Amino acid sequence: MLHFPVFLDLQGRVALVLGTGEVAERKAALLRQAGAEIRFAERFAPALLEGCAIAIGADAAEPELQALAAACRARGLPVNVVDRPALCTALMPAIIDRAPMTIAVSSGGAAPVLARQVRQRIEAAVPLGLGRVAAMAERFKAAVRRRLPDLAARRRFLDAALAGPAADLAMAGREAEADAAFAAALDGAETRPPGLVHLVGAGPGAGDLLTLRALRLLGEADVIVHDRLGTEEVLELARRDAERIFVGKARANHCMKQEEINALLIRLAREGKRVVRLKGGDPLIFGRGGEEAEALAAAGIACEVVPGVTAALACAAGAGIPLTHREAARAVTFVTGHRRDGGVDVSGLVRPGQTLAIYMGIAMLPAIRDGLVADGLDPATPAAVIERGGTARQRVLRGTLAEIAAAAPGWVEGGPALLLIGAAVGRGADRGGAALAA
Repeated sequence: MLHFPVFLDLQGRVALVLGTGEVAERKAALLRQAGAEIRFAERFAPALLEGCAIAIGADAAEPELQALAAACRARGLPVNVVDRPALCTALMPAIIDRAPMTIAVSSGGAAPVLARQVRQRIEAAVPLGLGRVAAMAERFKAAVRRRLPDLAARRRFLDAALAGPAADLAMAGREAEADAAFAAALDGAETRPPGLVHLVGAGPGAGDLLTLRALRLLGEADVIVHDRLGTEEVLELARRDAERIFVGKARANHCMKQEEINALLIRLAREGKRVVRLKGGDPLIFGRGGEEAEALAAAGIACEVVPGVTAALACAAGAGIPLTHREAARAVTFVTGHRRDGGVDVSGLVRPGQTLAIYMGIAMLPAIRDGLVADGLDPATPAAVIERGGTARQRVLRGTLAEIAAAAPGWVEGGPALLLIGAAVGRGADRGGAALAA
């Protein structure tokens, strides 16, 4: 974050606008909308800053603007000099006004036109009546706090009420009906709602590959219990004040045992929390989501599974490798590269017309190769390793199974990696990556 966003209360306070002309008048008009009293000046003098809450430099001579910026910095007073980011300690954002809701967009001075374009997109997406919903929430703020002193219960009620019938009525301008609907919902609100757990797939880690449902739940969660892999960018989309608990696991290196994670989820839910258990990929594909869902069911805890883009799909798409192909593969098999006891079992996996997607198999790759070849797979079968698939840091290594088994352990840099094997792996669009010589 380049700048810290903040909203200033300018009601009845003085704002200095240095300069004259169209730009100065435009900035003054915005300040007046926020309730500021405008002090105009064409030339700068330190006395002009007395009693000011903010200063704006617009159509004025360069020496005057330099003096304004220096004096404001010395006083710790916010100053904005139009189109001069180096002289600013405060930036004027593009504004979406849905009073009392206000949305501000800034490019940090790098591209004001881009900020304006983003504002226009948000304007189209944010209903004009949204401010009436915020005003309704303000009218009921004290009543909500009295009825629901528990913070988690209050948040859960407001999440539902501000997206329900009362909000629809408020947006339509039917204030009395909206207030009646909100009051009825508040009377029926649970003061201690039961906790629940959502097992959410984060996908490969790219924020724009997250499902809309997962995004909504991350914005509503009281607690986020997350793994080591595939969740960093996604966590940036979560509610800022949600508690985050790291339970990251890597092969043979668990900071918390699975039984402890199960117990943690149960405890948090029994405290009435809305819990998001965030997992890389999909929760039910080699993510131990099934074990966690069973533990929650046994404890009587409500649980919902939200699917995510699993590694095989993200890696194949990013590398341009078809998992199925009319002329090469009519089936895909997802396989884990190691058993619970640390061994490898690939017996029965060699079948014509299929693609093997082997998760967590790099450490055991020579043993996987030997087992597949012993079962009749040609060591010249096309194969690929995709590291950090579906993210901006994706790397691809292509070759035959024999070549990949020899080269991949030294090629992988420590990120999550998937092994693909099969005739279809040699087809599709080549989207770059390292190719081993035949």
